[in-house]
Amino acid sequence: MSHKFLKIHPDDNVLVALTDLPAGEQVRYGDFTITLVDGVPAKHKFAVQDMLPEQELIMYGGLVGKAVRFIPAGGIISTENVKHQASSFSGKTATTGWQAPDVSKWQNRTFMGYHRADGQVGTANFWLVIPMVFCENRNVDTIKQAFIEELGFGHVDAYKHYVQQMVELFRAGKTDEIATLTFQDGSANGHKRVFDNIDGIKFLTHEGGCGGTRHDANMLCALLADYIHHPNVAGATILSLGCQNAQVSILEQKIKALDPNFSKPLIILEQQKEGTEQVLLSQAIRRTFLAMVEANKLQRAPAPLSKLVVGLECGGSDGFSGISANPTLGQVSDLLVALGGKSVLSEFPELCGVEQDLINRCTNNEIAEKFVHLMRSYARAAEAAGSGFDMNPSPGNIKDGLITDAIKSAGAAKKGGTSPVVDVLDYPGYVTKPGLNLLCTPGNDVECTTALAGSGANIILFTTGLGTPTGNPISPVIKVSSNTKLAQRMPDIIDIDTGPVISGEKTIEEMGEDLLNYIIEVASGNIIVKAMQLGQDDFIPWKRDVSL
Repeated sequence: MSHKFLKIHPDDNVLVALTDLPAGEQVRYGDFTITLVDGVPAKHKFAVQDMLPEQELIMYGGLVGKAVRFIPAGGIISTENVKHQASSFSGKTATTGWQAPDVSKWQNRTFMGYHRADGQVGTANFWLVIPMVFCENRNVDTIKQAFIEELGFGHVDAYKHYVQQMVELFRAGKTDEIATLTFQDGSANGHKRVFDNIDGIKFLTHEGGCGGTRHDANMLCALLADYIHHPNVAGATILSLGCQNAQVSILEQKIKALDPNFSKPLIILEQQKEGTEQVLLSQAIRRTFLAMVEANKLQRAPAPLSKLVVGLECGGSDGFSGISANPTLGQVSDLLVALGGKSVLSEFPELCGVEQDLINRCTNNEIAEKFVHLMRSYARAAEAAGSGFDMNPSPGNIKDGLITDAIKSAGAAKKGGTSPVVDVLDYPGYVTKPGLNLLCTPGNDVECTTALAGSGANIILFTTGLGTPTGNPISPVIKVSSNTKLAQRMPDIIDIDTGPVISGEKTIEEMGEDLLNYIIEVASGNIIVKAMQLGQDDFIPWKRDVSL
């Protein structure tokens, strides 16, 4: 790899700048020299040869756009001279073989997890408090205030102390000193942990359950059932108002569909039956505490890596994401699949243009046809709302080199590695088959992460090139940066840096092994990911309206 530019695939007619390249610089490529017509910032692309209007732009070996005007060799590729264009797709047209990576060195590796009665293994042990409807959010917040610090899961609020200092200066008539008051990050646990084997009590407040369609209520119940069934969850406390669309009976049906022998403790209280808030809340708090005493008796024990279920997601992507971070996730996915584990690739709007490759990787026609149906239905819904997949790249994506959805998608798909697709799941869907699974979700960071955790992912890998603080209440979200500058600028949210791939210091295979080792440590509870250290408990159910 040149330290200045990269040709990703032999068929590409653009090169990626690995560092800022000034206009007029001569770039040696193959047997000839290209003089850059424009300055090309790192992560952006420039033409290898003159491109005429309507000529296809090829990157990652596939169609990612079309020229809308003449682009000279050495000219930068931008939204002004290229438009989105992606390859069409149909049913399964070929059967692709797969050369599984050598996993002999990993065969006897284990992680220390929480073994559930249904055979799943958690990487953490959480208790959930869930409202069936938004009317119960305030009661859930009251339970949170009662529990979180007393159980030792809260932190001293350094920002609150910062404001207190300002108030004291103001009252003392020293307002001028506020401008130079330095913030001191003194965050720490406020109380000693009460339960050694419980990683936290999490509160899934939301804005659904009533006032929408019955379909939305059923979908919410299905998602909440997925969270309760999740291997990282010990049990749950459910608060229902009583009259809402999202009835407890629907939730119970969804749980039984996942596990007919469901045996986790489930505390269900209905406010309209209990009477006063005081009666409701005192019961909820007492019964939850006693249930957590029992949940605390479960301890971590060795589990094979085949018990790992890894969600694959990207957010705040840049022009390096598809070169470093996403292929690293793909390598990890392939390793886990070869070991008998499960991986889940999401974000259907960001698979635009790579559909045929994924279709051909499906293990049978039925799975392939389901993927075709979901992609086409999603695309039609987006277009009907006046927001097609071509509008998916955000301003940040475009600024950092992802100027068409097809370019973004071609890089995003690298997270799925090269293994066969064993199943395609609609939202919300729970993974059951070992291997690579596709899950229909938006590209929206939190809606997607929420869905991945709901699919049973006991670890989520999240790549970012710009910096995204997204987390999840129950699944550790390992944040993987595509470039070293980001990792150095935002060390409070980045767990792993794949920038060494860009600099040529490491290969994708080496980075993949580093990441898998890190996953094992996180899964064993030896490392707390940055998102959980920050309390980034993002939870947004997808209502199946158009969301990109």
